[in-house]
Amino acid sequence: MPTFSQILYETPEPNIARIVLNRPQARNAQDTRMLYELNDALDFAAQDDEIKVIIVAANGPHFSSGHDLREKAPRETQKEFRTVTTWGGFDGDGAEAQFAREQEIYLGFCERWRNLPKPTMVEVQGRVIAGGVMLVWPFDIVIASEDATFQDNTVAMGICGAEFFNHPYELGVRKAKEMLFTSDEVSAADALRLGAVNHVVPREELESFTLAMARRIAAKNLFSLKITKMAVNAAEDNAGRASTNQTAFALHHMLHTHFKLTSGLPIDPEFMASFASRKA
Repeated sequence: MPTFSQILYETPEPNIARIVLNRPQARNAQDTRMLYELNDALDFAAQDDEIKVIIVAANGPHFSSGHDLREKAPRETQKEFRTVTTWGGFDGDGAEAQFAREQEIYLGFCERWRNLPKPTMVEVQGRVIAGGVMLVWPFDIVIASEDATFQDNTVAMGICGAEFFNHPYELGVRKAKEMLFTSDEVSAADALRLGAVNHVVPREELESFTLAMARRIAAKNLFSLKITKMAVNAAEDNAGRASTNQTAFALHHMLHTHFKLTSGLPIDPEFMASFASRKA
């Protein structure tokens, strides 16, 4: 078992693993350590033949406020962990270092998690912002509390969407455009209506409802579950999902480069000035 400082690893019942984001004081903002710990925990559960279902959850009032923009020395922290992609170039010049880092810990992680062979579930409560949706959309079944909201405000930052660009596949093209263009929140009820969420339940029932469904899934043959997941994922990929993500990721980095050239910052300087003025 790896050791963790920002997540909890639990086995609430036989055949079920529950991985909990545990930075409630930071609204589970994702710094480099949290993402690598989450990846290590998911790997551990995936490689444990006793585990059939993996649940991802979060402590505190909100599931995740997105990337931790206040993280200090993220590239130095990244060197403490084994990389999961073969991209390299993390210390490169120009656009190379940022492109490499986001290929690794954002797009790279999300694609790995989406393709874990075992069924995965996620419990979502409170606000889910920008990078937060990238801790929801890779997983198979989404259970949301009634107060959950989903928001991608990256266009307000000057960027064309979060690095894992699954918006059209989760919400449909029309709602994806509205979500991105306006930076408005999508309610749990709307997400359910559009198919981005499987069930919406009262907050106090979120954990028990998810565990009950996990129990029903865990009663099935694990090999059959793996093959079924592979078949369903293939349907989405054959519709162009992977190509869409790669194109959006490249355009995302074109905008990073634009703001680096025009202001020296990776995102819109007006947004950064506004963000920096907020209280922690």
